[in-house]
Amino acid sequence: MPTDWEAKYQAGETPWDKGSPSPGLVDFLAANSDMPKGRVLVPGCGAGHDVRAWAESGFDVVGLDVSPSAISKCRELSRNSPGRMNFVCDDFLNGSPEQPFDWLFEHTLYCAIDPDCRAAYLEAVHRWIKPGGFFLAVHYMIPDTDGPPFGTDRDEVVGRFAGELTLVEEWVPRSYANRTGLERMFWWRKSVSAGG
Repeated sequence: MPTDWEAKYQAGETPWDKGSPSPGLVDFLAANSDMPKGRVLVPGCGAGHDVRAWAESGFDVVGLDVSPSAISKCRELSRNSPGRMNFVCDDFLNGSPEQPFDWLFEHTLYCAIDPDCRAAYLEAVHRWIKPGGFFLAVHYMIPDTDGPPFGTDRDEVVGRFAGELTLVEEWVPRSYANRTGLERMFWWRKSVSAGG
């Protein structure tokens, strides 16, 4: 059965919410503070911690989640936060942007969806990122098959995304304490000539 994310938010069953942005993202933004600013999509944004980190770094950010309660929480927590951000209740896998984004950042969305939907995830990545845009992802490298979270490994990730996406860099990021050494960060660029 597909996970009922709205029910989990309503019940307060959100163990993935650590109350702060992805440490790997925080470090990436600090190390690349001179990057040109652009529009960023954060699908599966949860409570919006990563959205606020991008916005505070000068980007124009949209947080997307299928759970109305998650989006309400984002708006409440972001009320007095600096930067340009918006929160939208929509389905990343099946939706389409009015205008593709310069950046797509995800942390724990890939591992949250059923592996049978990963081909649809790749198609969504191409729809939501503009040609020449970037895909930055923190993947949870665990063997679990009875998720969420559902496991993956480097070979599966690279095999899935290599093609129209070119791998710029990959590394083991700083992580939340319970995930130290279990995450890998990938920075991809979509071909300038690639379609949506």
